[in-house]
Amino acid sequence: MKPILITIDVEECDIPLEYGFDIPLEEQLAISQEGLKHFMQIVEEAKVPVTIFCTGVYAKNNAEWIKSLDPIHELASHGYFHGHFDASKDLLSSKQVLEKLSDKPVTGFRMARMQYVEESEILKAGYTYHSSLNPTWIPGRYDHRDKPTKPFFEKGLWNVPASVSPWLRIPLFWLSFKNFPLWIYTLLAKRTLRKQEYLNIYFHPWEFADLSKYPLPAHVKKGHNGPLRDKLRTFLKQMKGEGEFTTMAKMLKAYE
Repeated sequence: MKPILITIDVEECDIPLEYGFDIPLEEQLAISQEGLKHFMQIVEEAKVPVTIFCTGVYAKNNAEWIKSLDPIHELASHGYFHGHFDASKDLLSSKQVLEKLSDKPVTGFRMARMQYVEESEILKAGYTYHSSLNPTWIPGRYDHRDKPTKPFFEKGLWNVPASVSPWLRIPLFWLSFKNFPLWIYTLLAKRTLRKQEYLNIYFHPWEFADLSKYPLPAHVKKGHNGPLRDKLRTFLKQMKGEGEFTTMAKMLKAYE
């Protein structure tokens, strides 16, 4: 069965800062906690294992949640802070925090906002794979249209790209999921799974919370506080039988 990866970047909800709205850390964490509760309820009701890329800050402030995670899920690193990053410190410190709280090895890393991190730094911190590549063009962010669309081994690490559609490389990330009609998104997802033989989709917990008080663009908060949750439930049902829901670490073991 072809692997379907549902992943979530568990972080402080700092996106209002990008649009000039000041929000304290406590509130950032509270929004993500609310959204994550809804997200985890949906995937656990559907019995779908997920890969959770979590920041060290979120983990330290939600230690009991980390400790109580169902073992079907995988815990991976999303750096120590979401808003700033020091490769010489944050790669290792986030891994150590997550491993201490979960009492499990942490082997995967994803950089905030899918930015590039030198592979040698990731390897030095003890990871075996990373998933920070979106092999498409996002204006103002990056242009990776020349990169592979399937998992590949390079510089001592597995690289697990986010999924994009065949040919046109339409990104199947969180913005597409919330803004495309579900039938179009599902069609693209199924075609991608057939052609590329795996699917890697990522979300954020704050997307599933109530964002009505924050001056975010409509395309960023579309579906918040309810509709997006229903959309995810339906999508997971529609993908049942198309492939096997699994975690990144488990998928990569099959490549060894």
